[in-house]
Order: sequence, then C-alpha cells, then structure tokens
Amino acid sequence: MATLLARRGRHRQLYEDNRRLVSGCIPYKVRKGYEEHSIEDRLEVLMVSTPNRSDLVFPKGGWENDETVHEAARREAFEEAGVRGNLNEIQLGVWEFRSKSRQAVSSLEGGCRGYMFAMEVTEELDTWPEQENHDRKWLDIREAFHLCRYEWMKDALRAFLKQMDNERQQQPPSQLPPKINNQVVVDSGVTIATAIIPVSDRQVVKAAPTTCSVTSNAIITFVAAPPFFLL
Repeated sequence: MATLLARRGRHRQLYEDNRRLVSGCIPYKVRKGYEEHSIEDRLEVLMVSTPNRSDLVFPKGGWENDETVHEAARREAFEEAGVRGNLNEIQLGVWEFRSKSRQAVSSLEGGCRGYMFAMEVTEELDTWPEQENHDRKWLDIREAFHLCRYEWMKDALRAFLKQMDNERQQQPPSQLPPKINNQVVVDSGVTIATAIIPVSDRQVVKAAPTTCSVTSNAIITFVAAPPFFLL
C-alpha cells in the first residue's frame, strides 16, 4: 500500500501583512434519525487531538503558494483527520491569532490569519498521513464547544452553526408524496412518509418488507421501508 505523506516545511508558505496564512475546516455530518431536530442536535463535528493535550482543535494548517485556500483546507482535513468531503467554499470567516509557540510574544512574528470553511464528510480513511500525531473524534456541538482549545475556533464554530441554520431555512418545505392513479410513490431516500388515502373498496398497501390491508379512509405512515406503493 502506498505511503501517505503530509507536506513538511514552510518553503511554500504564504504570508500577508507579516502574518502566516492558514486554512482549515470544520468537518461535519448529519446524525441519522435527527434530521428534524435543532441544528445543535442534528450535527456532529470532527476534531483532532495533538500530543500531550486533552483539548481538541479543528484541522488546519499553512496555505501554500501552489494551491487555493479551498485546496489547502481539503488537504489539511485529509492530512490531520483522514477525511474527505464536500467543502462549502463560502468561508465561515477570517480570524487572526498567534501560533501555539508564540502565544506570549507581542511582536508580529508568529501571527497568523486563518480562513475557515465547513466540510460535509463523505469518506473516512482508516489511515492518514498525520495519524501518529492526531487522533480524531466525532463530537456533538456542546462537547465541541467544551473541548475546543482556542477561542477563535469557538467563534468559527458559532459561524458554522449560523451558516448551517441559514442553509436549512432556505430549503423548500417537505411535501407529501404525489398520488397518481391511486399509486403513491416515494423516492428511496425518504425514510418517513405519510399519505392520506381515501379508500372506497378493499385495497392492499404494500410497503416492503410488510403488507397491510386498508378498508376505510386512513392515514398511513411508512417508516424506513422505501420504496412503497399503493396498489
């Protein structure tokens, strides 16, 4: 199996106004069965550890001169957390902070400017380049705030929640499945659907893997058995 290597050194590092440019992301996923819950309850975020620390951070690192800021965020998620996914290219914000080795220094040296994004995780690798230095952990939002090391990352997490809430509000309201010629069809991605079915004669509603009989007007709720049809 090919060896997975992380980039080393800062010979390609970008700087602006004497600050090192950094790119990172908040990897996330939607918890199954929580799609209709609040943003805080329905999402989990992925954080990584560093040696000899109990607190956690989001994957981030230097933005280099042969990549875009978005490519840098994807690369850091892969190198530090071993995940790939869909990056929202609308940034959560830009934060200025000091590198961990220069926290107590008042000069410009060690200053960083960080660009953060949200990334929906679609793939988790079993091995990744910086696995020896970074463990990864899925957390709910409350745990993430509690364990987050830096205040600026907590601000990024708040911006992430706002972005996700705005996106959710822009989604069209869910609709009941259409009824065509007494047939109700639900796409395979739907796990819960309710159909109001007028029944004049005895009919059979089949919802794989079960079958039930209906003899009067009914509200039929199917759970996690798509696709299904009214015959």
